[in-house]
Amino acid sequence: MAKCGFYVVGTLSLLLLVCSVTLLVARVFQKAVDQTIEQNTVLKNGTEIFDSWENPPPPIHMQFYFFNVTNPDEILQGEDPHVEEVGPYTYREYRPRENIRFWDNGTKISAVNPKSYIFQRDLSVGDPEVDLIRTLNIPAITAMEWTKINVLKEILEGLLKTYQQKLFVTHTVHDLLWGYKDELFSLISIFKPDISPYFGLFYGKNGTDDGDYLFLTGEDSYLNFTKILEWNGRRSLNWWTSEKCNMINGTDGNSFHPLISKDELLYVFASDFCRSVYLTFSDIGNVEEIPFFRFTLPPEMLANNSDNSCFCIPSGNCLGSGVLNVSICKNGAPIFLSSPHFYQGDEKFISAIKGMNPNKEDHETFMDINPLTGIILRGSNRFQINVHVRQIDGFEETGNIKSLVFPVMYLNESVLIDKDSATKLKSVINATMVITNIPYIIMALGVLLGLIFTWMACKGQGSTEEGTADERAPLMRT
Repeated sequence: MAKCGFYVVGTLSLLLLVCSVTLLVARVFQKAVDQTIEQNTVLKNGTEIFDSWENPPPPIHMQFYFFNVTNPDEILQGEDPHVEEVGPYTYREYRPRENIRFWDNGTKISAVNPKSYIFQRDLSVGDPEVDLIRTLNIPAITAMEWTKINVLKEILEGLLKTYQQKLFVTHTVHDLLWGYKDELFSLISIFKPDISPYFGLFYGKNGTDDGDYLFLTGEDSYLNFTKILEWNGRRSLNWWTSEKCNMINGTDGNSFHPLISKDELLYVFASDFCRSVYLTFSDIGNVEEIPFFRFTLPPEMLANNSDNSCFCIPSGNCLGSGVLNVSICKNGAPIFLSSPHFYQGDEKFISAIKGMNPNKEDHETFMDINPLTGIILRGSNRFQINVHVRQIDGFEETGNIKSLVFPVMYLNESVLIDKDSATKLKSVINATMVITNIPYIIMALGVLLGLIFTWMACKGQGSTEEGTADERAPLMRT
């Protein structure tokens, strides 16, 4: 019986070790987990994934930082601008999906995504209704850029003098964000009804959506989960100078497909940016003990190179790396977008404005994504609104100002997974870890039985040697 047990333990150890190695090489359990995740990552009514997509659970905050101009008179005389950063003014952002409708046997889904903002006093530096900011008179600058004919220039110059318009104005944070009635735009709107009499950097964006979206649900492939198919009925844009730059790629940035790899480019269509952007892998880490891959906005996105020449309007007219001219999609307003403080931009933009202090920690756009599920654990979408100002013939309001990409305000739209969502996600990850580690558990049992087999073999050998010695002892005495 002992011998039988001895051989059983040895055989079982060998079988378990062979089995575990085979399972590891074939990735049987990993493939089973991946396949289950792929099949379940679909937008369907009544599922937890759909509920999270319809009403994103993590709290989203929008922080606004303004650049207060401290030397307006000197700027008009040709000196470098001095600005002071003021902020944050923090708002809680709500973004539920509405008007949801499934199409084509559940392979597509349409929706709008209205956003609303509620001020958070405890997370802000002051009161937006009271705090004043001195900044560029964007309506006046925009009107100057619109006016190309000399006769119209004279009329506009007369209006600027009549309404005592200056290049720099002072308004409350609330008015600069959410809008105020501008005297110049009010008059222009009489002749051009498409021009609103109100101006604000986020005017008309509180409680409204940015258009109709048609998404893929992921039914056909998990790689297409929440990928944008159409925006406002179009499959491509018409602002830029090439088909490539006009492509609508990726998701809206609220969700990504599961099973993300480090070598992927994660595309996001940003309507405020008037284009699709991509993020690249940069680091690993964990949030709430949940592993993530960090993807960041690379400097190549806004580099002044041949790949981005189609974003230069007119063609080939790029001011440099780090800025994007979006005037073509902003009613001709000379708006340029960049990272905050011109982070990763050309030094000429940074040195031209006193008060710019770009750094990675505060000004980088990033997303920390759990690679298994594609769920965003933490992220910050950061970009800066700038205005291109210059001396314009016929308008004495511009004085002797230098040609500048002038910073007005930057925002930080941040998200951090909440405790309940983190707990649910950890349970899913732990369950998959147990399943994918089954081969290692089998291997450990095989090793354990191998050790027992070795111990039994050594013990049996010792017993044999002891018996032989006892048999020889009488002969020696004789």
